[in-house]
This record gives sequence, structure tokens and C-alpha cells, in this order.
Amino acid sequence: MSILEMKVPSPGESITEVEIASWLVKDGDYVEKDQPIAEVDSDKATLDLPAEESGIITLKAEEGEVVQVGQVVCLIDMDAKKPEGSAPASEAPKAENAEAPKAEQKVVEKPAIVQEAKKEEAKPTSYATGTPSPAAKKILDEKGVDASQVSGSGKDGRITKQDAETASVPAMGAASLTGGSRSSSTTKLSVLRRKLAARLVSVKNETAMLTTFNEVDMSEIFRIRKQYKEEFAQKHGVGLGFMSFFTKAVTRALQMYPDVNASIDGDYKVNYDFCDISIAVSGPKGLMVPVLRNAENMTFRGVEANIKSLAEKVRDGKITVDEMTGGTFTVTNGGTFGSMMSTPIINPPQSAILGMHNILQRPMAIDGQVVIRPMMYVALSYDHRIIDGKESVGFLVAVKEAIDNPVEFLMGGDERKALEL
Repeated sequence: MSILEMKVPSPGESITEVEIASWLVKDGDYVEKDQPIAEVDSDKATLDLPAEESGIITLKAEEGEVVQVGQVVCLIDMDAKKPEGSAPASEAPKAENAEAPKAEQKVVEKPAIVQEAKKEEAKPTSYATGTPSPAAKKILDEKGVDASQVSGSGKDGRITKQDAETASVPAMGAASLTGGSRSSSTTKLSVLRRKLAARLVSVKNETAMLTTFNEVDMSEIFRIRKQYKEEFAQKHGVGLGFMSFFTKAVTRALQMYPDVNASIDGDYKVNYDFCDISIAVSGPKGLMVPVLRNAENMTFRGVEANIKSLAEKVRDGKITVDEMTGGTFTVTNGGTFGSMMSTPIINPPQSAILGMHNILQRPMAIDGQVVIRPMMYVALSYDHRIIDGKESVGFLVAVKEAIDNPVEFLMGGDERKALEL
């Protein structure tokens, strides 16, 4: 008998343990080689675990169990043959004379015994029934008791002062009078979510994080997208979105203010000559941040194509740890969910993050005239330990001028050439 021991592979550098998020097969199932058999959570991503060979599988770890990299999590019997489908029970041959004749059954109907229900005498009601007296109403209001929950002992059912005084106050947390559901459920956080929570808390505790704000006029970007989006999509096979403009605006600003493109390593500051931009993407397992490597060298087409590819991998659960590691600056767009303004939190070990928000038509004073423009608030959260106010504000102003006037600052004065049309 040839038994294969499947061990947990290393999903990336510095990762020593993972959690079995879910088994996609059951104990004793026959699995094919390369068939996904489990989803495992690391502190950076959720990855599929494929079967290394075909055979009958025996599970050696439970769902939710934390296992070490290199630990055996299942066995595969490679000598086992793939089971053939058995015939349904309904098609199984019947034994001769298996069906015995049914005995005749006589149904004897018993005469129904009908008893007249005793009619309760209805209590006389009037306008006073269930109505509290003025003194009783004051006491009930002070207690927070609904008069409908109190039985009146006065004439014609009126609620007296004594009834109100003896009425019990509803306990805190008592079931809702509306009868609505008050159930709750408890779910263990995944390794990824627990690690993210720990990192976010550490950022708040270990960095001197501040946020500065500005606003950008999206009029020119709207015009360019409206004018060229169909031609751009036909030629390049990707849409012309907002992210390419903001990514290029960010890489330009990072080169102007290099301290924003830096990180702290102990007592040292590390400056990067390249711009690896982490783009926050919402996926089925939560927020992921795949990285655009050397984004400073990308064209509009290059940025859009890479973002599309990485976003599809996130949504399909195929993003790798390497594709989410090593960014120097992050861009996140809360506007896709309707956020008007926020203070994004730094993605460590980076020192700054740019937050985009939703676009609203707002009245603006332009050359002494009030005009309606599509405006967006932008926010830069930064680590004040290595980024001073001058650099942070200057960086955001550089982003603003590039978005306000993309043809001059991002396209070299030639829209068609910049878009490779």
C-alpha cells in the first residue's frame, strides 16, 4: 500500500503556521491530483491546498485547527481505485415473493363525542377599561410601564393608583414586546482577520499617525474618460478608470517627496528608489492589498491592466502572498462603498496611505463665479515620526494639482499619446 503524507507547504517567507479554514472534501473521499481539498488561512492570505496525488483521502486535522508548516494534515492512499457509482436502491433487483399480500384492514369509525364548550361570560367593557387614572398614569410613566400590560381593578376595569404602584417594572434585557428575534451567533475569526486586527492595533499604538485632508476637482478626468473610454477599451481590452490617474499622481508625488516613500527599521529610515503601490481590493475573504511593482514606470494602460489582473485574482482566491508583500505606499478607495471622508490607517511597515472617497457634485467658487463641479475629498494618513507636516501637506497638494490638471502633470500635454491611442 502506497500512502502519501500531505504536509502543509510554506505559503511564504516568515509564515510558520496556518489554520485549516475548511475542508473541501470528506474523510474517505476519492480525490484527483491537483484537486483543491482544503482552504488554509495564513496571516496574509487564504490559499487553496491541492491534492498532490489521486487516491482515497484520510483527514488528520480538524477545521479551525492551527497547524505548523510541514505538519501532516492528511493521508492519500494512492493504490486505491476510484470507486464506481453503485446502482440506486430503487433499481436493486427484488427477491421472489418478497412482497407479502396485504391483509385487509377494517376501519372502525368511532362516533364523535361533541361537547358544547362552555361560553365564558364576557366582562362588560367601557371607555374606562384599561385606562389609568391621572395619578396612575403618572406612576406608570415614571416606571416606564405600558398601561396595556396592567390589569385594572377599578370600576369597569380602570387602572387605579394602587394598580400602578404594584405593577412590576420590565427587567433590563427582557424580550422585546414586538416579538422580534434576539438571537446571536459566535464565529471564530480567521487567522487572516486576527493577524489584521493585531497589526491595526499595533499601528495605532506604535506609530505617530496623523491625517491631512484636501479636495480634488475630477472635471478633467471625467472629460478624458468620457472622450476616450470606448477607444481605450477597444484598443487595450481594459477600462480607463480613476485608479490609473491616482496611481500616476501618487508616484509623481512620491518622487517629489521621498520621505513619504520610506519606512522605519529600528533606529534607521529606509528610503526606496522605486514605487511599489499597494492597491486595496475588497474580496470574499476581506480586504487584500496586491502590489503594483515599479508603478512609477507604468503607463495608464499598464496600471489598468495590472489592477484588473490582481483584482480578479483576489476575487477568485488565487492571489499569492508574494503578490501582496513589499509595497511602499498604499492607495485605498472607500468611495466605492459611499464613504465621503475617512482617516485611513497605515499599512505597516509603510509610512503613509492615501484615501480616496466618493465624488459629489458641489458648488465651487471658480474665478469669482459659483459653478457645480464633481469634487472628491482625499486624505493622507502618515507616520509623523519620519514624515513632517511640510512633506505630508506638500505631497497631498502635489496629488491635487495632478488630478485637477492631469493633461499637464500626468500626460505631458498629449492625451492621446499618454493613453497610447
